[in-house]
Amino acid sequence: MRSWERSLSVLEALRERGQAAGHGWTLDTEPLPAHQQQVNALESQGLVELAGREDRAELSALEGQPVRWAARLTPYGHDTLTYGCSRPRAEPSPGGEEADRQVVELIPSQMAALRVFVGLAGQLQVPPAHGLADRVRSASCDHGIKRWRLHLRQQQMESVAYGLWLHRMTGSAAEANRFAREYGVAHSPARAGDEGPSAADGRSSAAGGSARGGAGVSGRG
Repeated sequence: MRSWERSLSVLEALRERGQAAGHGWTLDTEPLPAHQQQVNALESQGLVELAGREDRAELSALEGQPVRWAARLTPYGHDTLTYGCSRPRAEPSPGGEEADRQVVELIPSQMAALRVFVGLAGQLQVPPAHGLADRVRSASCDHGIKRWRLHLRQQQMESVAYGLWLHRMTGSAAEANRFAREYGVAHSPARAGDEGPSAADGRSSAAGGSARGGAGVSGRG
């Protein structure tokens, strides 16, 4: 178990025992599965509060027995635990069911446009492809080359092309043009119309169709 995972397990234990007690404190009468030293380390990081003399006196009165030690989460500890339980996970290496995915590297402006696109999923009649939002959320950034790396299926790549096409139609063509040059996928409204309204029902591809080799994209990024 990595250090941050151990820290989360201690925070979770503190939260569970505090909630069960009703007053939010974990007492020395309820041993933690981790060493007290780890709790002290979390206290030094501002994630845990140790009870002072007055708090211990009040807890002793509530419990009807002496309380020599008590700890509870600080607001920062609560938020750390909440975020840690839902934090983006690193993309798995392609293999097995990942073998049908292609590595896609996006520059920051492309990624920014893509985030806007997936953020509008509930308002679009042609929403992002299934699973694309999760891929965007878990994307990793190679700061050395300033690229965001995603592993996408073909349907998701077509959906990215559609999102970048929307970005192009409302101001900047560079992001869509670059994606078409590098991956040969560009949204084409004419082709999407020829393939029918299946994309608009929200079940699959948001792009509807793609133009290979950059066809349908004018200009350079």
